[in-house]
Formats: sequence, C-alpha cells, structure tokens
Amino acid sequence: MPRRDLVRIVLVGDDGVGKSSIITSLIKESFVNNVQHVVPEVTIPPEVTPENVTTSIVDTSSNPRSRAHLLSQLTRAHVICLVYSISEPSSFDRVAEYWLPLFRREGVNIPVILVGNKIDLRGGQVTNQGLEDEIAPIMREFKEVETVVECSALLPLNVSEVFYFAQKAVLHPTAPLYDSREHTLKPKCLEALKRIFKISDVDKDGLLNAVELNQFQQKCFSTPLQYQELEGILDLVRHSPPPAISPPGEGITELGFLYLHTIFIQQGRMETTWTVLRKFGYGEGLDLREDFLTPRFDVPYDCSVELSPLGNQFLTDIFEAYDKDQDGALSQSELDDLFSTSPGNPWLSTGFPDTTITDDMGRVTLQGWLAQWSMTTLLDHRTTLNYLAYLGYSSSPATDLPTPTALHITRPRKQDRRARKVTRSAFLCYVLGATGSGKTSLLRSFVNKGFIGGDDALGGGYEPTTKVLSVVNSVEIEGAEKYLVLQEFGSKYESETLRNSKKLDMADVIIYVHDSSDTNSFSYISNLRQQYSLDHIPAIFVATKSDLDLAQQRHEVQPDSYCRRLGLSAPMAVSARLGPMTNLWVAITRVALNPTISLARGPSSTMSPAQRVRMIASVTLATTTFTAVVGIWMRYQGYTLRGIWGWVGRISGLGRNQ
Repeated sequence: MPRRDLVRIVLVGDDGVGKSSIITSLIKESFVNNVQHVVPEVTIPPEVTPENVTTSIVDTSSNPRSRAHLLSQLTRAHVICLVYSISEPSSFDRVAEYWLPLFRREGVNIPVILVGNKIDLRGGQVTNQGLEDEIAPIMREFKEVETVVECSALLPLNVSEVFYFAQKAVLHPTAPLYDSREHTLKPKCLEALKRIFKISDVDKDGLLNAVELNQFQQKCFSTPLQYQELEGILDLVRHSPPPAISPPGEGITELGFLYLHTIFIQQGRMETTWTVLRKFGYGEGLDLREDFLTPRFDVPYDCSVELSPLGNQFLTDIFEAYDKDQDGALSQSELDDLFSTSPGNPWLSTGFPDTTITDDMGRVTLQGWLAQWSMTTLLDHRTTLNYLAYLGYSSSPATDLPTPTALHITRPRKQDRRARKVTRSAFLCYVLGATGSGKTSLLRSFVNKGFIGGDDALGGGYEPTTKVLSVVNSVEIEGAEKYLVLQEFGSKYESETLRNSKKLDMADVIIYVHDSSDTNSFSYISNLRQQYSLDHIPAIFVATKSDLDLAQQRHEVQPDSYCRRLGLSAPMAVSARLGPMTNLWVAITRVALNPTISLARGPSSTMSPAQRVRMIASVTLATTTFTAVVGIWMRYQGYTLRGIWGWVGRISGLGRNQ
C-alpha cells in the first residue's frame, strides 16, 4: 500500500469538551471566545504540515440529531481524536463507557488519539506516572488507542501536537509494530526487521559494521551517517541489556539492531522504523508490497528473458557471501540460510539440485547456481523477479537498483532467424521421443548425473516419466558460454504442449530421440511430426543406446535417409552408459545459434503405407470424378468419343497415313 497523500482527522466527544475550540486555536494560533457549535471542515495544505501531507480536520457533534452525520464521518475518517475535558471527569468516564465501544459496534477500526483538553483548569500537578496509571487500563482494553495528549485550547498549549500525533497515527501507526501491553516488538515487525538486518549485512558476518551502517543510513534517509551519530548509536547499543555489540566494537549485532528500533518506538519515533520498513518494500500490513515483489516487466511476443550482467553479478555475490567454508558449493544449511529472507527454496518441487550442476556430494556449485537461475528466468521470469526482491537485489545498500535491471529482454526469435545471428545466451530445447527411448538418461547425462537403471530390455529399474522434467547446464562454444535448458514432458503432458502454439513458440530446438536398439522407436517420431506442425522449429535427431546392437527400424525409411530427405544431419549416435556426450551438447548449441540451417526443408516424413493408400485413393477419386463430369458435358454438347478422337487425330497428324 503506498504512503497516503491525505490524512482525514475527525474530532469526536461530548458537547462542551472543546472540540471546536481546539480546531480554531490551531488555525488562528490563539483562543477564540465565540466559536460555532460545529466548525466547517478545514483542509491544511501539505507544505505547512510536519509530514508534508494534506490534512482534513472534521468537527462533529454528539447531539442525537447529528448522529447520522457523526457516523458518516467516522466511516470516512483515517484517525479519530476522542476529546474529553480534564475539568469534567464524567467526559473522561464516557471515553471507555460509551465512545470507544460505539466505534467498535460501528465497525470503525482505525487509530484513536485520546485528547485531554482544558489542562489549564486542572488543579494541582499530575506526574507522567499518574497520567499513565490513569490511561493504562483504557489502552490495555482498547488496542486502537495509540496515545494520549493533554492540551489547552485557551492558552493555547500542545494544540499542534494533537494533530501531529494524529497524523503520525495514520502515517506511522504503532499498532502493527509494537505490543504496548508486553512492551515488545510484534512478531511480523520482528520478522521484517530481522530480514532487513540480514540484507543490510552485505558480508554476511552477522554484524553491521561502520561501512554497512553508513550504507543503510544513506539508503533509508538519503544522508550519510556522521561519526558522532555512529558513536552515539554504538554507545546506546553498548548499554543495552544484554550488550548487543561485538566485543571489539566492530559492529551491531541483530539483537542490537532490534533493540534500537524498540527504543525508537518507545520514544515515539515510529516514523524512523516505518521509513526503514517502507524503504525495504514493506506495506502497511508489514508484508512485502506486490509492486515491490512483482514490478511491471512487459515481455513482447517471441522474446525471452535472461539475466543481465547486473543480475548475474548479484547472484554470484550472494552465492559467495553464503558459501561460508569457501569450498565453491552450497551445503543444505548454507542454502537454507541464503533463502531465509524469502519464502524458501523455489525449486523444491522440481528435483533441485539434480536439475543442475553439483559437486560429488550433491551440493550446488556456482556454475550450477547461475545455470539454475538462468533456467528459472527463461521459463518463468516472474519467479526470478520475486526472489531477487526477497534476496535483496533492490534493497541491499550494495545494489539499491530497481529489480528489472537484473533482467534482460532478448530480441524476437524470428528477427534473430531473419538476421541469421542469434543474440541470446539461453535456449529452450524440447526433448521428444517414445517411452523408453532414453530421454531422461539424456537429461541426467547433461547435468553430469550418473546413469541409473539396469537393462531396459529386462525391466531393470525403468520408470516412465510422469511429470515435466527440466535440467540446465552451460555449454562453452567459440569462447562464449551458452545455457541449454532441456525439457522432457512424458506422455501425460507431451500432447498438451505440442498443441499449445504459445509453448511451441518458446522452443528454440527440438531434440528428436529414438532408441537405436528398439525396432519401433523411430516410427513414434515420424508419427509425431505428422500429427503436429513442428517444422518451423530447428531440430536435431539423436539415436540413443548406441552401446547396444543396432536394430532395423520398422519404418519405410530408415533414420539416416529420413533426415537426409529433410535436409538435416543424420541422427547422432550416443549412449548415456558410456559417459559424457560433449559433442552432442555442442551440436545442439550450434543448432540453436544457427537456426535457419537446421529447419526441415523436405517433406515432413516419408508417408506410411496407410497414408500412401489414402493419398492414392484421393487422387483416383478426383480423376474419376473429373472424367465423369467431362463425359457428361460431351454428351450434353452432342460430341461422341469417335468424333473427338478424329478431331484430335487431325490436329496432331496421327491420321494422315491412314
């Protein structure tokens, strides 16, 4: 929720307590003897208010005849100033007995400022402790009461403070931040401030050092932290119970950071804490704002989204900061720590970290980390935007840039193909083929995961794919690093994907996979290409299980001839059992970088016998129909077959020698 540009203050209370006099004393800056019973609404321009916000002040009457007007104004109010007279104890009693219960019955759930007017008529001195003891029971029962202000419209005294605290109650409310009964920060405020501390701790050492504190100050308040101010902060925290500063005085701990904000709130400086919260993306309910998590980022048709150099650098920096043991990989505890400022690991349901590069212990490496984010950005850039915000890209004092600067929109694919120059660095490849053709093993091999399962022919461990699988890795080609995202759909989702034109348009390459040892495997690909329109997508054919005996495919044209007729290279023979398939990944990358040379140019497929029979039948039917129509027309015109033949003979000279 954005910061309000209008604060509407409604004064409520018994008749005669001085509501109208308080308003006129504010405007005139002096007491006015004869004022209207209810003064007209007053609007104060922003430039003359401490919070630089337009303020409307509304007077009301407690007369029963004005009840409809009173209730109408209450529903429009942002804050209520509930006025009682210090010289009339009955008006104070009605605060808890009548007015506050009335607000609740009417469903008015907004801050309330208690205003004790006519302080000039009080007899004797009242200490702050005495006032607190008097007000405490009301504030315990009615959490909507923010504070109490005593004033005098006659003197005038503390009149401007009444409206200042009313503004603060709207713009910087205490209730979401602090539990006045327990004198502690509320859970959501505590959680938000812990997240802010963690993001501001750039080097992730658990302390905000002088440099980080200065960056924090500059981000939140647009002014550097002076040396005396820094020493004052450190001194305040040093005397906190218990001390919340590192022993050598190198920085403030998380406990010290929370203590500081508790003190600010207790001192009535809620605006300080709210400024910090809002700068880090929090709304009025202490949730991250929608516009902060998902800023507007329009992607034109046929374009894709990749990480920009800034985004790549941020993700590299955060990986290295959380790699506490500096072993080049993130353990599960390090990953949990990294994602502690977010809802959690966004890839848990996808099989991560098996979807990318890991070390021998299954821990994601920097290469795998960046590859995983490249895949996420390509497939669902909104998730990347969300998590960049969660992880602190636009909040960290070290970055402090709008989240969209971490992403880059590529040139449309069709434009790349026309220009014969691909400018993108991440490519989406659909892996299609019959069940059991080795697609999953291909994906696992791509991310350096070992071959699993025994001899398929003996049923040794094969499990068909039942959900969409995606893996990613980088491929170095001609000195440049490119990312390939390989997706396998399984029989459940394959047809759904191939029928969806938008999903097809996202594909950069189709990898047609068949099992070279299975006589029926290749016909699946042929039928697939006949059934769906796929020839506009660059393609490469792959023959898996080359370590097994080659089988003659039960297809009219064998795979090599089939590919030649399409103007494509013969299927690449590979085996997941035999180790890395570097040549295949380079070949796929070349297809992605040179899409026009890998488009099918011949017929979609050699026709199956059934399709050939249907074609012959169609041609025969068309010929027969045409002959019948011509015969009927000739008979109608009076021509005979002998006459026509004689005419043809004379024209062609066939009958001259007869």
